[in-house]
Amino acid sequence: MSENKSYVVGFPRIGEERELKKVLELFWSKKCEFSEVESVALKLKQRHWAYQRDAGIDLISTNDFSLYDNMLDMIVTLGATPSRFASLKNEELYFSMARGNKDAVAMEMTKWFNTNYHYIVPELSLEDNYKLNATKIINEYKEAKEFGINAKINIIGPLTFLGLSKRQDGGDVYELYNKISPVYEELLEQISLLNEEIIVQIDEPILVKDLDTKVLSLVKPTYDKLALISSNIKIALVTYFEHSNEATKILVNTPIWALGLDFLHGSENKKGLETIAKSDKKLLAGVVDGRNIWKCDLEATSTLIKSITDVVKKEQVLLSTSCSLLHTPFSLKYEEKMDSEIKNWLSYAVEKIDELSLLTALTFEENLSEEQEELLQANKKANESRRTSALIHDKAVQTRVEERTKLSRDGVYEERIKIQKEQLGYEDLATTTIGSFPQTPEVRAARRSFKNGELEEVEYIKEMQNYIDECVVFQEECGLEVLVHGESERNDMVEYFGEQLKGYGFSQNGWVQSYGSRCVKPPFIYGDISRPQPMTVKWSSYAQSKTDKIMKGMLTGPVTILNWSFVRDDMARGDVSKQIALAICDEVDDLQNAGIKMIQVDEAAFKEGYPLRETKIPEYEAWAVRDFKIAVSSARVGTQIHTHMCYSEFNDIIRTIEAMDADVISIETARSGNELLKIFAEVGYKQEVGPGVYDIHSPRVPTVEEMVKQIESLLEVLPKEQLWINPDCGLKTRKWEEVKPSLINMVEAVKIVRATIA
Repeated sequence: MSENKSYVVGFPRIGEERELKKVLELFWSKKCEFSEVESVALKLKQRHWAYQRDAGIDLISTNDFSLYDNMLDMIVTLGATPSRFASLKNEELYFSMARGNKDAVAMEMTKWFNTNYHYIVPELSLEDNYKLNATKIINEYKEAKEFGINAKINIIGPLTFLGLSKRQDGGDVYELYNKISPVYEELLEQISLLNEEIIVQIDEPILVKDLDTKVLSLVKPTYDKLALISSNIKIALVTYFEHSNEATKILVNTPIWALGLDFLHGSENKKGLETIAKSDKKLLAGVVDGRNIWKCDLEATSTLIKSITDVVKKEQVLLSTSCSLLHTPFSLKYEEKMDSEIKNWLSYAVEKIDELSLLTALTFEENLSEEQEELLQANKKANESRRTSALIHDKAVQTRVEERTKLSRDGVYEERIKIQKEQLGYEDLATTTIGSFPQTPEVRAARRSFKNGELEEVEYIKEMQNYIDECVVFQEECGLEVLVHGESERNDMVEYFGEQLKGYGFSQNGWVQSYGSRCVKPPFIYGDISRPQPMTVKWSSYAQSKTDKIMKGMLTGPVTILNWSFVRDDMARGDVSKQIALAICDEVDDLQNAGIKMIQVDEAAFKEGYPLRETKIPEYEAWAVRDFKIAVSSARVGTQIHTHMCYSEFNDIIRTIEAMDADVISIETARSGNELLKIFAEVGYKQEVGPGVYDIHSPRVPTVEEMVKQIESLLEVLPKEQLWINPDCGLKTRKWEEVKPSLINMVEAVKIVRATIA
């Protein structure tokens, strides 16, 4: 087999048993030294390199590992530290930028393209002076070399770094190009000293978006220069998540060594193959899915590879993952309780590198070994089982979806809100929270014991009810006006529902990093979806029985359930979403029939599901709005429907949000001032809005004065009659000692503002 034929874009880093998460949280709690974090990190890096080496992968990454986030690492590398952190150094600086501290708010965080991974948003200014700090990159490369791995180095490219940044004055980030690019040049000069020959993977996923001529005009000068910094550096420019045909035409005329393209989520990349074939560039063909958990169909993928190598010579091609495997769980070896038939349809990161290795043999070797032949036959059987299994197809669900005619709720907003305000009687600037309260060790332990069969259901219910009691008492004492039950029974806002829906599977250890130490365990949709029985009614009803105040019912919306799940790939996403919407619709009806008068149907992931190319957006918006409206179509006129969205730039989708027709929307705004809110005012948005007044992703407790200023800034944009006051997001990941004073201060701030405007 020819040398260097298999390529992994990047590997998960949190640890297959979340080792990095655990040691980071110990360090943040001052229960261990930073040296312990470094020790765990090194062990994880070495284990991950070994997995890939042992699978026969030719090109393995360094600097795909991070203690928090790769964009944050690049901020440090380029010396792009915001001035409010200037007095800090090392790990204190690094984690303060991500999480904030008592003196400074954290940097903004948002979604990495249309994934559920979050990155730290660089804050740039024309006044900044950027200075290289390549310590992490150089050290990790040396660690790999000492471990026996001749690795490539991954960095985020200058065009993507700038494109995902924000300028403090709101100006064009690309005006800073001439300040940033010399630091990249210096970085490559330092990298060139590390080895006689070294491959540098430069991630430029920004190139898969619809870019204006100005940004595209930077591609050639950037890579003409970077690719010639040193003769011993080979640049592999990698894109993913969509096609990059416009950039491909430019990049083949630069001195880069290789171009990485995603042929699964950007099938249009095949249109650029002729261009690559005429060049001397290597093609890193992304053919193993880095964003989903289904076993690769090796026969079908071999057909895809042949369609590529029919155009581009085999000797030009390396087979690759479609993107970093960061977006998949680690390994199936910990899945001991999963149905064996379903488990046989799945593939996590470790299994995917084995698939990539086998595909490489199928493509480039004349004969397979006996073991490889057996693996190929096993793959065929698994995929055939998935196509024909009775677990997947439910005729009753399919018929119900086909026959559904009621697609929206009764009554127009103006009519509904008048009735709701009369019946519910809440004040202007009504205070509430987004839904969840801290998941204490005791709550987690009780839930775990119940799941493991160690705690009787009666005892478990009592434990959860005790927690609900405490939540209700605290909310009443601190003066919140609309209460929530706290969601103690929920491990995750999607997994909880997935476990109760037919057609959903869930894992023991399918953890995926969301940001920093935050991990989620997405359920997976393998078959037609239905709701065998009510999912939340008993908890909301119990909570409502404990108070005379309004208790919100808490549901996750169909689009978020879809976007935060691993979704079956044998059916259009919109068709899967519609099945989920009907299940949520049934739950809404049961809640209102049980006396719950406000129901929040969260669509936190609505924006992140957007296609990256404008031509694909109308189709997504059409079924996403349709399915939110179906989900709440059972709500009576007097039942108030709330929704929540987070990490969203709303400028381009505000009309879509209007079309969803929720009565109240809460949004994250604490890290971005009132900028997000202005778009609601500009378009004359009628519905009520709850902009977050403090950042829940930081452990700091905001003062009353801070929140008074925040509320006053909101009132500059929207009238008091239209505003609700709430934190940015759910409080599950925070501690009670942070939550209680923050909410007490929030309520006090509202009292002060109400008195002022009265």
